[in-house]
Amino acid sequence: MDLTLSPQEQSFRDQLRSWLDENNPGKEPAGDEAAFEFRRDWQKKLHEAGYAGLSWPKEFGGRGATLVEQAIFNEEMARSRAPATANVLGLVMGGPVVIAHGTEEQKKRWLEPILSAEEIWCQGFSEPESGSDLASLKTKAVKSNGEWIVTGQKVWTTFAHESKWCMLLARTDQDAPKHKGLTYFILDMEQEGVQVRPLRQITGEAEFNELFFEEARIPDENVIGRPGEGWMVGITTLMHERAGIAFGSAIAVKIALGELIALAKDRGVADDPVTRQRIAQLWIETETLRLNAYRGLTHQMKHGAPGPEGSLPKWQWSDINQALTELAMDIRGEEGPIADSSWTYRFLRARANSIEGGTTEILKNIIAERVLGLPKLR
Repeated sequence: MDLTLSPQEQSFRDQLRSWLDENNPGKEPAGDEAAFEFRRDWQKKLHEAGYAGLSWPKEFGGRGATLVEQAIFNEEMARSRAPATANVLGLVMGGPVVIAHGTEEQKKRWLEPILSAEEIWCQGFSEPESGSDLASLKTKAVKSNGEWIVTGQKVWTTFAHESKWCMLLARTDQDAPKHKGLTYFILDMEQEGVQVRPLRQITGEAEFNELFFEEARIPDENVIGRPGEGWMVGITTLMHERAGIAFGSAIAVKIALGELIALAKDRGVADDPVTRQRIAQLWIETETLRLNAYRGLTHQMKHGAPGPEGSLPKWQWSDINQALTELAMDIRGEEGPIADSSWTYRFLRARANSIEGGTTEILKNIIAERVLGLPKLR
């Protein structure tokens, strides 16, 4: 694997760093609503400069950048500590899925508002009894007079309270095998049949939500792919989600590791052999995460789409970030539980890492079966 940047890639990195130095708006303001509008304005600025949807084809509003340039962008955003975009699910999952499986009309309708953050997207996959076993979902969509009537519930829906559109998996054939009876829809969140209820997290935030559908309506033209083929389209969504995590996460944990080392020095434990060993192990695992991100990128460049290898960096990132924040709490000792510390917030937020975006247990099964070729558990 050759990790040397070409002259074109190095030039792109230099230009991006310069642009971020001049335009990075800094830390987002306090308050959920103010922070969201801050991220939306930031995404608009990225879009105007050609950095939103960077690797999307030019005909769909992107720059047509290479996957390596997209990886460089993710790294530099993390390195400069730039704010997240408001429409991250639309950029990482919704747009690529519409590009891969949507009609020309769907591409014209949805792609530009995703890039500009004019319309925010969320993901309606998990349900109270269908999390890791997603294909067992019960939310039902029934065809009626050229539209679909949806009834059911979703949970852990990130940014649903801010969203215009929902990437929705629903059961449309009750008699088909569970993987075969699903259809992938784009549902309008701004209708009476949709109810959003916030889920307050241990951090005090409410970025996750429950969704309730009571005869919500979806026009037939909002089906992505064909009825009954939703599982295949849904897998595309998940592969893009996990592949999109890798590079930014690798840089983010490396930055956090530097802050952890500074904390250890400040607390006088930098020479403690156990602390040094735990920090060294974190450094090794962070470097492994970075190299596995490149491995996944190589697969995507060869085959044109993310593969199951994308599950590995997500699993690694979860373990590393949780171990890193746990060590920070150990170093802080009796001050660890103080709620106004950034380290306490990171520790609490990291609890979700091994659940969100695919539980670690399921990711291990995917890697065992689809990457290593081991026999299936069942």
